Amino acid sequence: MRADLDALEVAAGHRFADREILCRALTHSSHVHEQALANGQAVARDNEQLEFLGDSVLGFLISEDLLQRHPEAAEGRLSKMKAHLVSAAWLYEAAQRLRLGEYLELGRGEEMSGGRAKKTLLVDALEAVIAAIYLDGGMDAARQFIKRFVVAPGLSETDPGGDRLPKNLTDYKSALQEFAQARRLPPPRYVIVRERGPEHSKTFTVEARLGRDWVGQAEGNTKKSAAQKAARDVFERLQGSPHE
Repeated sequence: MRADLDALEVAAGHRFADREILCRALTHSSHVHEQALANGQAVARDNEQLEFLGDSVLGFLISEDLLQRHPEAAEGRLSKMKAHLVSAAWLYEAAQRLRLGEYLELGRGEEMSGGRAKKTLLVDALEAVIAAIYLDGGMDAARQFIKRFVVAPGLSETDPGGDRLPKNLTDYKSALQEFAQARRLPPPRYVIVRERGPEHSKTFTVEARLGRDWVGQAEGNTKKSAAQKAARDVFERLQGSPHE
């Protein structure tokens, strides 16, 4: 059972003219599928399309805000700050500040497995709520929400000049992707070059390549972690930043 939506509207600073779009933004696909099985058809829509739209609105408005705050900043510096602000780790913290998990509409199975605290569900819901605010109140309403809950808390973690990479940036693949887009380079490519060890305890070596000149390799216990480390190697060398 989710919490009363009036409290969420107060916390978010936006009173919805169309409450149904907020309800949809908070409805996980597990709830819709459960309804379809019970009733023969779904009587609600999930938040996946709103999540898709919210991701784009979020990226645009953060880029706009960073350009306004740092009009003289180089593309690489802006890319670092944006990568931090749109990372799953940071958006998860923003969703927690809103206590968004309390308002989700979940299927029973997802509820029982702790869905209200799952990072992926909360990040997706936050992006869907951004889309809902945009559709209900327009770009300025979405802009104010993002400034308050995403940009302002995130940028306070950097030094006053904004030159240092935020300590909790963990999504270096996204950061490298942003850098490539800003420089009009082809997207980074990732290749598993080696696997070793037994099935239950493998070590993967992944190569990250950006264009012809920038290549990094790293090892990890999962393909994902190895790819992140390889992306970090390339990204930090591109930025001229030493490894921690």
